[in-house]
Amino acid sequence: MTNVLDLYERVTRLPQGRLLFSRLFTLKAPYFATVRPRFVELRPNYAELVIRKRRRVHNHIGTVHVIAICNGLEAAMGALAEATIPPGKRWIPKGMQVDYTAKATSDITCIAETDAEAWTGDDPDLPVRVRGVRDDGTVVVEGVIRLWVTEKPRSPEPAPMS
Repeated sequence: MTNVLDLYERVTRLPQGRLLFSRLFTLKAPYFATVRPRFVELRPNYAELVIRKRRRVHNHIGTVHVIAICNGLEAAMGALAEATIPPGKRWIPKGMQVDYTAKATSDITCIAETDAEAWTGDDPDLPVRVRGVRDDGTVVVEGVIRLWVTEKPRSPEPAPMS
């Protein structure tokens, strides 16, 4: 992926830049387009986006479906990981554990956060704290997405020319 943080910083200087970045992000990872994430903020160790409450993401009781929220949380986590990971390392999601704490009756702000020191240790298991928040500040989903962070494989040395 292109350096996501550099792209975010360049594009968000433009009019409608956050919307443009959000669309570009979903082109790279098309499944996230199902919830139409609108990025609000992206920096190392922090990502925030909003999922609008609209019929397409409703469940049978007219609230934002928790799986749509989890999709938004994973998008926030992915942007955070790309914006934060040290050079020479790679990441892959390992699992997600979330609790549903309240009804999602409004737009939902999806937040992902890590601690800077988590990226510098030798432990490949890295927790990303995530939460979905209603407009009134009530947390509706909270949990952890675990990443597996490892060294990128070395490229093979080119064979000598004979």
